[in-house]
Amino acid sequence: MGKLILLRHGESLWNKANLFTGWVDVPLSPKGIEEAFQAGDALAHLEFDVVFCSVLCRAINTATLALSKNKTHKTPVIQHPKGRMHEWGKIYSAKTEAHVLPIYLREELNERMYGALQGLNKKETADKFGAEQVQIWRRSYRTAPPEGESLEMTLKRTLPCFNSEIDPLVRAGKNVLVSAHGNSLRAIIKHIEGLSEDEILKRELATGIPMIYKWEKGYTLST
Repeated sequence: MGKLILLRHGESLWNKANLFTGWVDVPLSPKGIEEAFQAGDALAHLEFDVVFCSVLCRAINTATLALSKNKTHKTPVIQHPKGRMHEWGKIYSAKTEAHVLPIYLREELNERMYGALQGLNKKETADKFGAEQVQIWRRSYRTAPPEGESLEMTLKRTLPCFNSEIDPLVRAGKNVLVSAHGNSLRAIIKHIEGLSEDEILKRELATGIPMIYKWEKGYTLST
């Protein structure tokens, strides 16, 4: 029985500052680092076969910090498919490579791109444009913020990666960790739980709290 573990990154410095972040590559806050370690404690005895992360450092750091607590003694190694990092990062020991936990970085798993809102303070933006308008930008399924993505657009970007790379591994019995973001994970959850547009908009995802789904003729969320 394969398992799919979805993990929203820990609090970032811009989460803490109440700023729209999107694709701006902001690192974790001290609280976010602690949340990543706590996630690692919760997952410490689960053996992973493969990890997928967005290319943003807050998701990558959450995964690597969490995996530092893992008891299975695999070494997480970020995979670089081309260039000098690929050529010069080769492992020459079959014994060592057998204990590597591969981490694949996928831009498709990045957070929703917030366009012209990125870097703006959320409260100040609500004061300027009205709380109702900002809520539409943040939570509407089909309405995108200026120059940004809607949740529907994020889903259309994220799901091909999930369907082609992640889902087949889980169905084959692998344990797969996905470290990503509130909206890219909402896209996956909407798909695997069969939620409506209204239902997924109401789903809140806490930072640093793993969600474990088991696959057996369908995905079931473990409690």
